[in-house]
Amino acid sequence: MSGVASGPQPVTGIRSTRQRAAIADALAGTEDFCSAQELHEILKARGESIGLTTVYRNLQALSQAGQIDVLWDGSGETRYRHCSSGHHHHLVCRECGTTVEVQAEPVERWAAKIAAQHGFTDINHTVEVFGRCGDCHVAEND
Repeated sequence: MSGVASGPQPVTGIRSTRQRAAIADALAGTEDFCSAQELHEILKARGESIGLTTVYRNLQALSQAGQIDVLWDGSGETRYRHCSSGHHHHLVCRECGTTVEVQAEPVERWAAKIAAQHGFTDINHTVEVFGRCGDCHVAEND
């Protein structure tokens, strides 16, 4: 055995259900962030019998367990994706939606310092940097 995990893994700390497994599998099958509605359509196309409310509820549980990335895209839409690594941040193209995961030690140090200055402990945070990717910039200037 190679030791490399494939497919969605059981979610630690939350009860596993058929619906949750189907949602995790659908998210693992895409590299893009998708909305709850888009995910619901993917699941229906796969023949899953699952309600949109159940999708939302399970996305919340998976998010709280740290098993999926959550991205607020600036338009008010929340988007979800299977986590590919530990704690990280995102660069997001406003035009095409391309998302790049980045590690940012200076952000981590800054967040810890600011929290400590104000007496906060047990902190967490998310950072999304929105801009235009190189491909969209080149396409506009062609």
